[in-house]
Amino acid sequence: MIRFDNVRKVYPQGTREVAALDGLTMEVGKGEFLAVMGPSGSGKSTFLHLSGGLDLPTSGSVSIEGSATSTLTDDALTLLRRRRIGFVFQFFNLIPTLRVIENVSLPLLLDGKRQGDARPRAEALLDRLGLGHRKEHFPDELSGGEMQRTAVARALVIDPAIVLADEPTGNLDSATGRGILELLKEVAEKEGRTVVMVTHDPAAAAWGTRTVRLRDGKLDGGAP
Repeated sequence: MIRFDNVRKVYPQGTREVAALDGLTMEVGKGEFLAVMGPSGSGKSTFLHLSGGLDLPTSGSVSIEGSATSTLTDDALTLLRRRRIGFVFQFFNLIPTLRVIENVSLPLLLDGKRQGDARPRAEALLDRLGLGHRKEHFPDELSGGEMQRTAVARALVIDPAIVLADEPTGNLDSATGRGILELLKEVAEKEGRTVVMVTHDPAAAAWGTRTVRLRDGKLDGGAP
């Protein structure tokens, strides 16, 4: 589903270069719930960005569903992200001027779906996540847990093959965070979606089917 082959990602930093990933080779399978851990600066965020086609490797190859991202045009990458990958961010990234139902419907509308098709799909997900009664509210009227559940609904509304989550429980209390982790585990186990979650929390990582640790842009502790 996602494959890294000898991937290096280098960023300029003043007069020198810093390797965020340094020769990383690994694979994430269909239906797997992978937790990615590591200290600050270990390459976790870079790994997530490359896994979602938000960035390209400096060398080596990142393949998503069999397609090497470096070989895709910008338009093809945009369509890949829009139709096959759902993103869940730590700080929710909801649009404050849109109501909950509009935030969740937005990815479908951006892909050219009609409002009459997008809204029922969004409503069904909000009902599933216990947010049906909040669909006409604005983000600033929600709790942190409700905002994160809205963000998860927005990620799932496109029916993605891959869900990428960046510290999805980092700003939540333990009970609310558990609910988000239960949902991510469910979409992997029962729906066969590939879930990649970056986290600093060992308790959150324990929900995954596998945990890898990065250090200095490499796998820490041997091959996965």
